[in-house]
Amino acid sequence: MENKNGGDPSQLGAAYDIVGSIATNVADGFTMAAVGDLIVSRAVTKSHNLAFGDVVKILHDADVTFGNLEVNVFDIRSFNGYPQAEYGGAYHLSLPEVGPDLRAMGFNILGRANNHSLDWGVEGMRETTRVLDQNGIIHAGVGENLAQASAARFFETARGRVALLSCATTFKPMARAGDPAAEAPGRPGLNALRLAQSIVVPPEMLRNVRLISSGLRSDGPVPEDPETVVLAGTTYKMGDKIGYSFEPDSRDVADILRNVRRGKQFADFCIATNHGHEPGNWSQEPPNYEQAFAHSVIDAGADAYIGHGPHQLRGIEIYKGRPIFYSLGNFFQDDLGTPSGAEMYGDYAKDPRVDTDAEVKVAEMAGYSDTIFWESVIAVSRFEQNQIAELRLYPIELGRSNRFANRGIPRLVAKQQATAILERLQTLSKPFGAEIAIENDVGVIRFSPTSP
Repeated sequence: MENKNGGDPSQLGAAYDIVGSIATNVADGFTMAAVGDLIVSRAVTKSHNLAFGDVVKILHDADVTFGNLEVNVFDIRSFNGYPQAEYGGAYHLSLPEVGPDLRAMGFNILGRANNHSLDWGVEGMRETTRVLDQNGIIHAGVGENLAQASAARFFETARGRVALLSCATTFKPMARAGDPAAEAPGRPGLNALRLAQSIVVPPEMLRNVRLISSGLRSDGPVPEDPETVVLAGTTYKMGDKIGYSFEPDSRDVADILRNVRRGKQFADFCIATNHGHEPGNWSQEPPNYEQAFAHSVIDAGADAYIGHGPHQLRGIEIYKGRPIFYSLGNFFQDDLGTPSGAEMYGDYAKDPRVDTDAEVKVAEMAGYSDTIFWESVIAVSRFEQNQIAELRLYPIELGRSNRFANRGIPRLVAKQQATAILERLQTLSKPFGAEIAIENDVGVIRFSPTSP
């Protein structure tokens, strides 16, 4: 029987199943290498850091290699933009030679949505796009409007087509991209996942907050809500212990999930990546919204969820046979980009007539002296029969003890330092059910063909 539009309905149903499928569809042996934040200002492959060559080999051996680009890339001498009054905590800037150097390292896809995307305004965002495009590096997460910033971008490999989507929960309000409405044009910026933050406190503390709020109001008592009080724009909720709670914006979530679904429909493998510092860089645990969000992203079709932002490792989870990295920490912490904007001098009590921008950045980095901010892993996932077969975690460190001009470049570590990094990752991943073995200074998770 044919339907009124022509064609066999059973065949139409088969086509629909293919379009709607979220199954992985790569050739056996497909590998994804993933790292965290790329804060890099120079052509590292041309430096005298010989140990970096071992790292590059791992990046090159993968079919697709991902990192979060947390810098703008342009030549300040010909730049027509400005450092913004709102910036991501440091004015990250790289020379144009970083573009071809990242490609030479093996990076072929990069996330762009993060709190530094618009440190140098729309002009810096556009210049960075131009450099990456010139060097054939696929990137996602920023654009001339929200539709462009939130869309998947695609990379062709010999073992399958890869889609990449990038969003951020940590960003300055002016950095958020927007779509056109009626006569108003769209707004350039990044793909944002907005979060509503609340502070959770025990009942006795909430009563005190209510008393303070009532004392500050001149229009009568605070409206009765036994579990919530708003004080000076901050929402306090009742709970068992003190902490933070985050509620993602349902409109942003719906848009992200739709784009993940679309990305997978047009690709064989889909990577979703999220940049966030919540609840703070001090926390080894992800914010309370993120596990449910990561699961929903994978349910929508993503084959991997990669988190980054807090500059330290967080746990790993395997959900429905797909890896979730709640934070891969830093891959580069090479902060030699210069110059810095005037606001950064002021924020760190420095004087541009006396102090150098290197001294400003050393002051900015004072809060990152702990070794956990200078240690991380390279995560390599291998797929067989369209299922993850093995996840290998190569521990690295970024030269924390080196002088300013030489630190921040990753090298593989072994023995006691490798064991310490991997044991910490074992502890962080245990609440998520991931069991990491340590074999020859490498973390390993293996899966049987029947693993869920």
